[in-house]
Parts: sequence; structure tokens; C-alpha cells
Amino acid sequence: MKLLLVEDDELLAESLAERLNSEGYRVDLAADCRQAELFVQSESYAAIILDIGLPDGSGLSMLCRWRDIGMRDPVLALTARDSWEDKVDGLQQGADDYLTKPFHEQELLARLQALIRRASGQTRIVLRVGDVHLDESLKRCRVGEDEWQNLTATEYRLLRFLMLHPEHVHSKVQLLDQLYALSQDASTPNMIEVYIARLRQRLGRRRIETRRGEGYVFHGKTPRESLPHASES
Repeated sequence: MKLLLVEDDELLAESLAERLNSEGYRVDLAADCRQAELFVQSESYAAIILDIGLPDGSGLSMLCRWRDIGMRDPVLALTARDSWEDKVDGLQQGADDYLTKPFHEQELLARLQALIRRASGQTRIVLRVGDVHLDESLKRCRVGEDEWQNLTATEYRLLRFLMLHPEHVHSKVQLLDQLYALSQDASTPNMIEVYIARLRQRLGRRRIETRRGEGYVFHGKTPRESLPHASES
């Protein structure tokens, strides 16, 4: 799941990006409005963390422009201003939530998770699609009443994205885009096959359908009969 972090404080940005990566997110960093605009034009994000005081302009003015053209990504605004008037202004300009610096990283993570859950229609920390449960806090999954299974960081990121977008076809390139930030040297699309196979071992082979020439579909309910396009890869 990819995030855009717009923050000109280099130390804060690197520290926060490292923490977000450890929590299963993939982060693109922008230090000013110009970079942020380029990212938003070319990439898709689950959420945006936006410092409103940027060296080349107002983050709130930029956010207002984004909202005017129909951008609906959830935005968590960061600011050093702590008056209630500033917070009201930020929310009215299009921010979904507001956090004052300095802040505790755990609070930012909790607010971010809440924004993403609401944007995807989920309301619980444990995501549930059909009989598949994903515990976001402990990064584990289970099917029905079976035992919980711990996930690796990559398995967790991939499963969470699929569960947030069930019954949709996702190409290998689209899935890789969610697992790796632009600054990283992403693996080849064939690596997705490896992680899909691992998730099938945990959830059942028919849970994730292969659409030949298109990509993969996560099903909330296991099909009763063999899927016509399903395969092992």
C-alpha cells in the first residue's frame, strides 16, 4: 500500500518513512509542492501525509487545487500551528484529519489507518472479506475459525491490498507498484507469482484467481467449482 509523504524536514521525513515502511507501507517522499504535484499526477496512493508549510508554496493551497479537480485520496495534514482556527481552516481546505507537530508516531499511524479504513469502507482494525480475516496490528491472517497465521511484511502488504480491493483484476505491474516505492529497485513482475503462491498456501488455492493475460482477483468467497481461468501461478 503506497503513501505519499510531503515533508521538507529531511530528518523527520526519513525517520517517518522508515517507520511507515516497517509498518507495511511503501512511501514516496516529496520535499516541496513541485515534487508533490508530479507524484500525484503520475501515481496512485492509499493516503497522503501533507505538511502544509512547504518551501515553495502552501500545502493547503495545493490541497485545495487537488480537491477542485476531483482528487479524493485521504489526506492527513501536518503543521506546527496549533490553534483551533488553523485546524478548522485545514479541514475546510480539504484535509481529512489534522495533526500538530511535534507528534507521536503511534498517533500518526493510528490516524492514518483510520483514514484508510474509512476510505475503503472498512471500519475495523481486523479487516474481513468473506471468511478471511486480516489483523492489521499483528500482521496475521486466518480463514474462518482456523488458527491465526503470521505473515511476512511483503505477504501482509500484498494481502491487505487485495482485501481492500476484492473482486477487482490487478495486473502484476499494479501489484508491484503497491509493494515498492519509486525510490526502490522493484523486483520483476514474476516475483508476484511467488507471493501469490504463498498466500494461496495460507488461504486456499482458489481464493486468488489468475486471469490469464490480465492479472489476479481476490475473492471474498471461495468459488464452489473450479475457476475456468485459474492456474497455479
